[in-house]
Order: sequence, then structure tokens, then C-alpha cells
Amino acid sequence: MMQYANMSNSNDDEILVRCQHLGKRFCRDLKRSLYYGVQDIVNDFVGRQPVGTPKGAEPGTKPDLRPQEFWAVEDVSFDVRRGQCLGLVGQNGAGKTTILKMLSGLIKPDHGKVELRGRVGGLIALGAGFNPLLTGRENVYVNSAILGMSRKQIDSKFDAIEAFADIGEFIDAPVQSYSSGMQVRLGFAVAAVVIRPDVLLLDEVLAVGDMGFTMKCLNAVREMAADSAVIFVSHNMQWVSTFCTDVLVMKNGRVAVQTSNIAQGIGAYMECFDARVAVSGSGKAVVESAQIIVGDILTTQQSGKICEIGQGEEAELLIDANIESTCLPVILTLYILDQGMNPVICYPDISNDWQPAESGHHRAHIRVSLGPLELNAGRYSFVVQFQEKASSKYPGRIQGLAPFSVRAKNLFWAPIVRYLNAADQTQ
Repeated sequence: MMQYANMSNSNDDEILVRCQHLGKRFCRDLKRSLYYGVQDIVNDFVGRQPVGTPKGAEPGTKPDLRPQEFWAVEDVSFDVRRGQCLGLVGQNGAGKTTILKMLSGLIKPDHGKVELRGRVGGLIALGAGFNPLLTGRENVYVNSAILGMSRKQIDSKFDAIEAFADIGEFIDAPVQSYSSGMQVRLGFAVAAVVIRPDVLLLDEVLAVGDMGFTMKCLNAVREMAADSAVIFVSHNMQWVSTFCTDVLVMKNGRVAVQTSNIAQGIGAYMECFDARVAVSGSGKAVVESAQIIVGDILTTQQSGKICEIGQGEEAELLIDANIESTCLPVILTLYILDQGMNPVICYPDISNDWQPAESGHHRAHIRVSLGPLELNAGRYSFVVQFQEKASSKYPGRIQGLAPFSVRAKNLFWAPIVRYLNAADQTQ
């Protein structure tokens, strides 16, 4: 049976969050889900083991799945100490938000044990805990009172909350009139100024704010993380790399990678996505092959393995292409994309020399110097784009070519990480 507990003083005094074999099962069928929910409530009320637990099993034994059920989170264990920020990452549906909801007590796990110490604050759902009919000011007072603060204490902190949220006159407007970003601003302001939690749970709260507010939140999280344990769910690897001290990668409800090497964790997250070749445009331009050259070695993809390049290593790309003669001349552009399909490096207006081939077509063997690949650890692929000079039409855009991975010791904050050295800048 799931247990929540407050940790007593021990040699692990600085551990504020401890999860052991945490599990949560959901049902795909609505009617069965309601029935199972009633079963679970009754069993919990009378002190029975969860349905599916073998007879005579010890308390805490993992129950079996009932018909139409699946494990949304299965056998997840981790510790977070004071001063640590755990980045919880993974694809949509991997179980990240479910873990945060179990930690905050919003849903009851079916298996495992959670130990928490100190005050817990969480921003898991946008505007969660706000009454939409009350104004922002009224919601601040209500939420702060629920947290045990007196009217006098709230009065002393309200100006700081209002300044942090920075929503102007909307502080006296009903919360139901707020945008999602404004709700997050006010919610984060309460968490940062009022709660000052020992354990802070954040679920994509920075995804809807503007850049100015995002940087304010990052600074606040960094400040709180010095004395708190922070668990941060995000798909933005820049934020993860900025202030997370550890990364836990979730895949299909289970822990895929758990590491304090942020670059390794981000690389494992990127591995969750498959680069696929996609073709768009008129189809009059075709890339027949694209191969990476590292040093004097021409790499080829074999048996599902992809080329691996060291961070900062120089490489070239060899492209064999075929195009209809009526499209010439063309502007050829090359992009490197990360696993989120975001361009990180662009090589514009690549010179190309087309030679006559079969009737109505030309072929080209194009060699592109990629320079030093100062990229973060992870998986990447190429996009080759053809554009007619005369009409600006696109004979072809081929995405997902020549996938490769980068092994790296250093982690850069920004996705575009090509630097100029001092000599280059003075030329």
C-alpha cells in the first residue's frame, strides 16, 4: 500500500524528497475506471491491500493490473537533497506530471513509498487553487491564509507578490479573465514570495511566460534551490541545462536514465525521438544519398547505428542529388536540426555544379564543409533545401538526412553554440 511519511532525523537529514518504487495504474475504459476507483476507496477506508495484491503478500507489494489497466508510472525511485534541482524529462505521456501529482498529494499512488520533509509548494496546473470568480488580490489572500499566514503577514508581503507577478491593474480583476500566462505569473509569485517551500514542484510553468518573466522565474528558482529541493518538469533543454543538478529521463512510465551528468541526461532525452526522412516541395529535386565525412573516413549508417562525432570535431557532408533541368539554377541551403526538429546551424547558399544526366535531369556531387561541430550532446540530422532562383519555388526539401550523434564533455546553454575565438573576432 502506498505510504506518505515525514522523514525523521537521520544521517540523510538533507534528503527532502525520497521516492521508493513509486507506481500508479490507470484504466483505459471510463466505466471500469469509475468502478475501480470505488473499489480502491473502499479498500483504503477499511485498511485492505489494493485489489490485485497477492493473498498473504507483505504490505507494499506491487499489485497486479486489472483488465484494461496499464502502469502510467512503474517502479520509480529517486532522492532529492536540499540544494538539488532534479530535471524530470521525457516525451509526452512518459509519466512526469503523474509523478508530480503523486508527490503533491493530488492523486494517490497504487504502489511505493514517498517521504517528504518540510513545506511543499507546487505549480503543476495553470492557476490551480485559484477561484476564478475572485480577483487576483483576493486569491492571494485566500491562498496565503490556507498556508497559515495571518492577515498582517500577508499585508507585509503583498507588495512583493504584486511586483513579482507584474500584471498591473489585473490584480483587481477576476482570475477567470486572466490569460494562462497571467495565471502562472500570479501563481509563481505566491510560490516564490509567500510559500518559500522546502520542496518545490514545477511542471512546465516557464513555457507560457514571456522572456522577461521567464528569466525572473529562473532567478527565483535558482535562489530557492539553494535551500530547497526542486523537481522541475520541462521539455526545454535550455532551462534544464541552466539550473538542474540532476536529470531523470522517463520513458513509458519507467526510469530510462538517472544521472548527475546533465549532458548525458539531455542526450538520453534526445534519444527518445527518432529522426525520419520527410520530403516536401514539388518533388523535382531528390537527394539520393547523404554521408558524413569525419577526417578521412566516410561514414555510412549500418545496422541501425549512426555516426558519432566528438564535440568540436570538424566534418563534411557529401550529397548526391538529382534535379529536373527546368528548375536550374537553384539556391541550396543546408540546416542541422536537433531532435526537437529545431535548426541549430544553417549553411546558406551552398555552391553547386549540376552535370547533365538522363534526359531532362541533372546530377550533382556536393561536398559541404561543416566546420567544427560545437554542439551539445544528443542526436542531430540534416535538412537539404532546394529553391529555384528564377521563381523562388521549392523543388524539394528533404528532412532527417544523415542522422548523427555528438558526444560531449561540455554543455552549452544555447542551442546555437558555434563560437568565434579572439583571433577570428579581430580579423
